[in-house]
Amino acid sequence: MDPQWDDSMPIYRQLRDRVVAMILEGALKEGDPLPSVRNVAADFRVNPLTVLKGYQQLVDEQLVEKRRGLGMFVSTGARKALMKDERQRFLEDEWPKVQATIQRLGLSASELLKSDTAAPAAPWPTTHRQDKDDDSSS
Repeated sequence: MDPQWDDSMPIYRQLRDRVVAMILEGALKEGDPLPSVRNVAADFRVNPLTVLKGYQQLVDEQLVEKRRGLGMFVSTGARKALMKDERQRFLEDEWPKVQATIQRLGLSASELLKSDTAAPAAPWPTTHRQDKDDDSSS
């Protein structure tokens, strides 16, 4: 497996962002365990300390809690807190860029609403498999 990482951002931050996306999308719910550090490190061929650093950010943000001997779990209220923060971030950082592009292209509200081209969400980095017949990871 060779994940596609964005070279402009540290891998631990990308892992953190992937877990955040999974929580926001409902793939991980309150009380759900996170994939183990060892499994993520092995699956994506990264150092376990890199995974741990990404997870530690989530702990520091109180989105994930450590349970000694059991692993890490999504904290109660994590999705609600993330939703609030992500909405605010979007409105402050992303929306002005989107709005400027819409105006620059002269798109109308009806054209935007007609468009049903949504990008699929990927909880983890895209992987390219050499052997497409190998379904052992499914």
